[in-house]
Amino acid sequence: RGEVVGGVAEATTDDLEHALAAASAAAANWAATPAAARSERLERAAALFEREADTLLALAVREAGKSWANAVAELREAVDFLRYYAQQARGFDPASHVALGPVLCISPWNFPLAIFSGQVAAALAAGNPVLAKPAEQTPLIAAHAVRLLHEAGIPAAALQLLPGRGETVGAALVADARVRGVMFTGSTEVAALINRSLAARGGKVPLIAETGGQNAMIVDSTALPEQVVTDVLASAFDSAGQRCSALRVLCLQQDIADDVLHMLQGALAELRLGNPADVRVDIGPVIDAGARDGLEAHVAAMLAKGARITRLPLPAACAHGTFVAPSIIEIGALSELGREQFGPILHVLRYRASELDSLIDAIDASGYGLTMGVHTRIDETVERVAARAHVGNLYVNRNIIGAVVGVQPFGGEGLSGTGPKAGGPLYLHRLLARTPGPVLADGALAVTDSDETRAADAAFSGFLEWLDGAGRGLLEGDELAALRDRADACRARRIAGLRLALPGPTGEDDSLRFTARGTIAGVADSAAAVLHQVMAALASGNRLLLADRAAARTVQAALPEALRAYVAVDAAWFDKALGAVLFDGSDAEADALQVRVAGRSGPILQLLQPCPDYDLGRLVHERTLSINTAAAGGNASLMAMGA
Repeated sequence: RGEVVGGVAEATTDDLEHALAAASAAAANWAATPAAARSERLERAAALFEREADTLLALAVREAGKSWANAVAELREAVDFLRYYAQQARGFDPASHVALGPVLCISPWNFPLAIFSGQVAAALAAGNPVLAKPAEQTPLIAAHAVRLLHEAGIPAAALQLLPGRGETVGAALVADARVRGVMFTGSTEVAALINRSLAARGGKVPLIAETGGQNAMIVDSTALPEQVVTDVLASAFDSAGQRCSALRVLCLQQDIADDVLHMLQGALAELRLGNPADVRVDIGPVIDAGARDGLEAHVAAMLAKGARITRLPLPAACAHGTFVAPSIIEIGALSELGREQFGPILHVLRYRASELDSLIDAIDASGYGLTMGVHTRIDETVERVAARAHVGNLYVNRNIIGAVVGVQPFGGEGLSGTGPKAGGPLYLHRLLARTPGPVLADGALAVTDSDETRAADAAFSGFLEWLDGAGRGLLEGDELAALRDRADACRARRIAGLRLALPGPTGEDDSLRFTARGTIAGVADSAAAVLHQVMAALASGNRLLLADRAAARTVQAALPEALRAYVAVDAAWFDKALGAVLFDGSDAEADALQVRVAGRSGPILQLLQPCPDYDLGRLVHERTLSINTAAAGGNASLMAMGA
């Protein structure tokens, strides 16, 4: 902490006003720039990032306290984001892919180049000018990235850097009506504040929020202990535990817990702490004194409760930085944990084999749903966990960090974020005011064959058949023709139940599944509007809870008995656990409802209006599954290729 890396002048109120005016003035020209030209500039920037690798790596190490290996991975991810979004946006047509306008990107300090570049690249690729507010702890590497993007041909007014504190610079930008979209990675609490601020403004201002997680790894008695220990060390202590995806709770089956824990403690003792500029160092400092003090307070509180704690001693040289001793804390129940501890602290929980389902349910009950790991040699256990776990990224027989762009699209659900997943096929489309939706590779798609999917397909087909028969009696004039158009759009855009095979390294199977959000709400005053909401819910595999209004009661009573199992009317719908809210009404009513919805506690809830269709991509969860097939004896599909 005695070394000065650089200086920063934080943005003033006048700076913000000039930047907002410039971004607004540049919006039309940047949106009209051919998508191919925007993509070429992002690809040029990727090449410049690689050319300037020495500077970017040094900044990552010196400013953010990253190890050299982490810095290299960070640069690779930033380059991947630039090229991935450039490729995805290349075919966008400005007539059908309509940009939002100025987008605010608020990025974190733990990935000050990769996440910063990913947010900026996505917004620019979609045709939006960017106001980039990096974390106050890491403005230097962001500034160098912006210089390179400008050198690559991104106009100055289309990308402006506004360093400063979140409470001042960030809050002022979020509240300004000229900002037409917000991308945020950070804490759950700040994401909720941003959501409420946007709701208070009114209008349809998209928020893409990726927040934290109480990430768990489940290890059963069939797992290979040596591999478990290697993967746990990487997952929990790499980057000093300062990853959204980092392992927070290791769940060990009782039968093997003592042996695995003994090996883990021994392996942890071999790690080296210190200045990450030394290539021999494994674990560096946490980001600042506030982070260190919070982590130390947690360890002290657990110790006061009588928890068994293993801690590495801190070398004397660590006194010059904000270091936290890597710690293993044994706990008796998940309920002992409060908020996420964002640092090199691993909690260990023992469980019995008979308690697997209840363990998964307890993990889900935390409300977070970012990453999870499972180590097992039993395929049925993998399927059991995958079916029950509500997480965005599930990793099997490997570590749970280091998601690769386009291979493991990253992002969670519940308290862990709003979706869509970064580095996935839906992301850019959330940054557009109007879009025909993503084009998915047909050859890589498969329908998930499950009872749930088959039942959802039958319900959707049954509804459309009923609508063309007895259901038409609820409609007037040309309402049936309009709903048929909506049905055609639903058929074309429905993705619930699909599995997308993703490219990945040899020895790993990666896929992205689109699953229903569960129960969504619908608020509408006409039979046609209610029927449209029923259609959207069934097309996305969800159940629908209708606000208790006359039209809702009429439609629900008229539905066939088999469909009434999917559609209910409830005066107390607002207080239920929901995945989204569909609303059909005036913009003023939508704004008022959005304020109420944003005021709910718990996960950020999206309010969708038809334009003229509901966005079915926002009514599903994206869940990535990554399986280390080599750990199970090899990839059978590879072995079959030679036959």
